[in-house]
Amino acid sequence: MQTFESVIEQKSEHLLVKAYHFGASDLLLIPEESRYTIYFRKYDKLLQAGELPNELAERIVSYYKFLAALDISERRKPQSGSFQKIIEQKHFAFRVSTLPSAYLKESLIIRLLLQNHTFPLTSLSYSKYAAEKLTQLVTNQQGILLFSGATGSGKTTSLYSLIHHCSSELQRHVISLEDPVENHQGNLLQIQVNERAGITYATGLKAILRHSPDVIMIGEIRDQETAKIAIQAALTGHLVLSTIHAKDSVSCLYRLLDLGVSLEELRQTVLGIVAQVLMPLPQHQEGRRALFEILSDDDLEHAIQALQQNKEYALPFEQTLAGQKEKIARQRYAKAQSVY
Repeated sequence: MQTFESVIEQKSEHLLVKAYHFGASDLLLIPEESRYTIYFRKYDKLLQAGELPNELAERIVSYYKFLAALDISERRKPQSGSFQKIIEQKHFAFRVSTLPSAYLKESLIIRLLLQNHTFPLTSLSYSKYAAEKLTQLVTNQQGILLFSGATGSGKTTSLYSLIHHCSSELQRHVISLEDPVENHQGNLLQIQVNERAGITYATGLKAILRHSPDVIMIGEIRDQETAKIAIQAALTGHLVLSTIHAKDSVSCLYRLLDLGVSLEELRQTVLGIVAQVLMPLPQHQEGRRALFEILSDDDLEHAIQALQQNKEYALPFEQTLAGQKEKIARQRYAKAQSVY
């Protein structure tokens, strides 16, 4: 006869497997007044996947918190952690975050992260030319390559693809500094930010520079100190890849200036800035590929010159994300018209 605890465990495991089969990036348990609602996030859509009675849902939330080594008795404060499991012979890490809600219940979200797995950039990119251009940029021995884009736009996946190429194809020593490590890679040295242990982006990056890396991946440049050390690393013979928050590629230059990077440092270090979005595939309703807006070479030089002269600069429209989307829409329309 099954105990209530074993039912909770089985139900919790079943939810993870169901989310995996659905292709979800996130599993959410959202409390309402009389029940919990289950949601799966896939790409940019949040889809309802069922409901649970309060008592059962609260026990499941506690079970996930137990797996993630969180404080089960604490329900008034946000908590975050992670655990790992094998689902159908695939190794996953599950990143857990809880948040107290207005109903004196906890909301929970779990991010599903497939481990030790990367995709070649050509399979991720809508454009073969863009994939080849990004692969060419990381052949540089030094400099900095930055990615920007909304949450869920695939920035981290693109970064992993590029650093895997650097490690396996270019035979370089790659070290990553992440918060947290989302995709454990057997061929990389990966360091996780741990502020309690004194490992911030800034202190971790300083330590990495003493470890003779050829390529450094930084999860995010989010403050002046991290920006300064990343630029210094690029100036002293390292290839640096990272993400930064800005609305498009040109805006990243302004963001770097805000973080204390000088125009001369921009000129000497920045190899390229990439804005990224995911684009649906016409032949596969749920498939997505990345569109890349790449600011590099002459365009990058012209943008920096415009900054120096206090002038505005814009990429040619056909190279922007909006221009690429418009071109794809025209091509699809022309193809659809030719069918009739």
